[in-house]
Amino acid sequence: VVGGDARLTARGREQARALAGRAFDVCFTSPALRARETAALALEGTDVRQTVLPELADIGFGEFTGKPLPEYRAWIAAHDPAEAPPGGESRVGTLRRFCRAYRMLLERPEPHLLVVAHGLTLSALTDDPPQPSVAGVPYGSTLELTRAELEVAAARLERWCEAPAW
Repeated sequence: VVGGDARLTARGREQARALAGRAFDVCFTSPALRARETAALALEGTDVRQTVLPELADIGFGEFTGKPLPEYRAWIAAHDPAEAPPGGESRVGTLRRFCRAYRMLLERPEPHLLVVAHGLTLSALTDDPPQPSVAGVPYGSTLELTRAELEVAAARLERWCEAPAW
């Protein structure tokens, strides 16, 4: 099912607790409940502050929210990446929003940031070029990047957004 704001499952809570004990200076999360829960569990027992960064929110699925994921995937594959589903957000719009978030993160002075977001937020940094498929990043995945790696990935994604194509 596409979209929604479900709580973490027992497995999700276990995965979040596996992040505990790592040294983070600051934490940024998507507004999603499961992202905020993940951060709270990962940071339990620390004084690291959690900040919601709206730019990290999941894509707006519009009329596909609550529907089977294959329906949304078929729509994405058949439409230009700059086109948004009714009531939703285009992939280009989403990726531009993520780029704004990445740029905000790059401006931070702290050396160790924990960012808790969504699979598309991760795949946007690793896929070259971005792919039409929304899924593919397993739940609970982590990605560690240096500041230089994030800079390169954000710049590549910004270039793609200037002339998007699947």
